[in-house]
Amino acid sequence: MHFCRATLVGVFVFLAGLAPRPAMAQLEQPQATFKSGVDLVSVTAVVRDKKGRVVRTLTPADLVVTDGGSPRRIVEMQSDDQTAASVAFLIDGSGSMRLGAATVSSQQICEMVLSNLRRDRDLAALMSFDTRLLRLREFTQEFDDIRSGLGEVEAFGSTSIYDAIAGSAALVADKTQNRRAVVVITDGADNASTYSPEEVAWIASTIDVPVYVFAVGESNPVVAPGEPTGAQQRNALLELARATGGDYFVASTPSLVTLSTSRLLDELRHQYLIAFEPGLSSGLRRIEIRARNTDFRVRSRKWYSFSGD
Repeated sequence: MHFCRATLVGVFVFLAGLAPRPAMAQLEQPQATFKSGVDLVSVTAVVRDKKGRVVRTLTPADLVVTDGGSPRRIVEMQSDDQTAASVAFLIDGSGSMRLGAATVSSQQICEMVLSNLRRDRDLAALMSFDTRLLRLREFTQEFDDIRSGLGEVEAFGSTSIYDAIAGSAALVADKTQNRRAVVVITDGADNASTYSPEEVAWIASTIDVPVYVFAVGESNPVVAPGEPTGAQQRNALLELARATGGDYFVASTPSLVTLSTSRLLDELRHQYLIAFEPGLSSGLRRIEIRARNTDFRVRSRKWYSFSGD
């Protein structure tokens, strides 16, 4: 069975400046599919038990997929921790990142992830943003090049977090690896985006790129990773990350940096890739994946876009 992915071609071209904002109708494009006689929608998913441990031994019979409220049969399900990964680091370059230990935390997160990637198959890229998305390093297996690029991240100006996430997700979607992620490191102070968090969640979700947000800096409260407070539940970045199948971590102390980065790496290596037949109607569609075992929690993207043509 051949696997291929489609992207939002020509919609998000971000280089040194922001691309024109597209109409939301442009999101309704064909997206990630398996090819097996008919188009199959692919979704990456992470499953954890009630103690927060990754569950690695599930079969299609253990999961339920609903598409617009209707059940869908799982055609294929893969789980292979040896599959190559593509990780894009997206570092906040706004002036507020100069404060406290935000820059140090950013470097620690990147180093932990890079140290766990495999030079023989994985890829990494480095981007930065203020009101622009800056592509500092293209995807490469030369991870020392990524490390040197971290010194080129400059902290000044305003912040367009949501616009930058939209652009970086589209760039990562061009990679053929099944395991892909955008790792956003920010203090969370957006003040210049043209996209809303909801629009970015739709964009990243429909092209199946999980977004992992690390909230660094002293302005973020100290809580355990994966256990957000009531206030954080309302955080737009948390909702955005969860809608893409990613997650939101507070990484404002060295211990939280270690815990949250370890959680990201665990998920990157132990994702399920699930394929199911789409519904008949085209457009942006809401999906949900759950486990039959109620002790298990499934996190996956919330949307896909399908064209029946």
